[in-house]
Amino acid sequence: MLDRMNDWPDAGSNARGTGDRDAYGRGSSAAQPEGARRMRHVQRPVPQQQPGYDDGYGQPPYGQSGVPAQGSYDNGYSEGHVYGSPAGRGPAGPGGPGRPGGGGGRRPGAPPNWRKRITVGVLSLVVVLLVTSVATYFWADGKVRREVDLSKVIDRPDAGKGTNYLIVGSDSRDGMSADEKKKLHTGSADGKRTDSMILLHTGDNGNTMVSLPRDSWVTIPNFKGSESGHMIPAKGKNKLNAAFSIDGPELLVRTIEANTGLHIDHYAEIGFAGFANIVDAVGGVDIDIPQDIKDKDSGADFKKGKQTLDGQQALAFVRNRHGYAAGDLERTKNQQKFLSALASQTATPTTLLNPFKLYPVMGAGLDTLIVDKDMSLFDLGSMFWAMKGITSGDGISMNMPVAGDGPQTSLLWDKTKVAQLVKELKNDDAVTVK
Repeated sequence: MLDRMNDWPDAGSNARGTGDRDAYGRGSSAAQPEGARRMRHVQRPVPQQQPGYDDGYGQPPYGQSGVPAQGSYDNGYSEGHVYGSPAGRGPAGPGGPGRPGGGGGRRPGAPPNWRKRITVGVLSLVVVLLVTSVATYFWADGKVRREVDLSKVIDRPDAGKGTNYLIVGSDSRDGMSADEKKKLHTGSADGKRTDSMILLHTGDNGNTMVSLPRDSWVTIPNFKGSESGHMIPAKGKNKLNAAFSIDGPELLVRTIEANTGLHIDHYAEIGFAGFANIVDAVGGVDIDIPQDIKDKDSGADFKKGKQTLDGQQALAFVRNRHGYAAGDLERTKNQQKFLSALASQTATPTTLLNPFKLYPVMGAGLDTLIVDKDMSLFDLGSMFWAMKGITSGDGISMNMPVAGDGPQTSLLWDKTKVAQLVKELKNDDAVTVK
């Protein structure tokens, strides 16, 4: 076999023979195989290392011409570094920060844009407050019990200047358990009666709070039944709180308007449980009690002086009338005093700006507060702010002028002073009646 291989033409020969190929690789038609040829070695130029670049393999992966060097590792990335510039500060080249035509991001070392940050922060806060306020409004508005229809009241006097609110505290026991009735000393009587009635006038010449004693001797006029819709004859002379017992809020409004000539714009009523719950939700009410009080009927047991009353104590304080020489007149003064203090402590920044306190207070009050069908949350807010203002000295707090005792342990109004007071309130003049 070796002898035969030696017979093959020399690889470097250019001779043409049978079965040989020429120098250009063209072969003949002979069946004899082509002999071995030497291949010329091609030496590629050694690439020069790019300055400032070291890939850790001892030689650069790219030559001067950009072609990978022999045996080098090509990771497929250019020197621009897709995930960062050579300095590690983000994309380099066109479209990257700090380059002409680049987008978002600030230049390395540049101070932050505080004006932009503050603007974005303020706008975000405004949006959050707006959304929260709207949600709170609809939440609170849905809780208000608009159950009193003043359109059922007949023969109403003309409306005067300013706004008149009738605020009623009833002995309603709706929703109270047996333990709550015992704890609050409310008893278990059916139906509801009114323990307190306050006429609040708001206007341009100051606010005036006038307590109407429950034992006031008045005329209960004819009226349209709130349930039947039928006309019912006048009941004649009776105590003012009898009107509430006979046919509820509508007849009470009708009786007050008929005996004073004042137009009642809005009605608000709160029961025993709601009153106590509001006081507890606000964290108690600070008040200065003028004298020692002890009354087994209301559960009042207080020493003279400044103190904080919880819901149970507060209800006992405003209901008590047996511990005073003046009886019901003294009680009405204390009711005004306490309601104003409650409004003052409720309408404070610590309550209004603290959702963990505001929502429980609003929930406790709105769940049991009964108002007329036309009263809005704005009207409710105005009523409470007016009461708060009277506490701080911006207004007058007084009883309906009384001339003396009447039949059945009742109180007779001073007709002359009442007429003057009604005139001043109706015209929204400064009140001068004492």
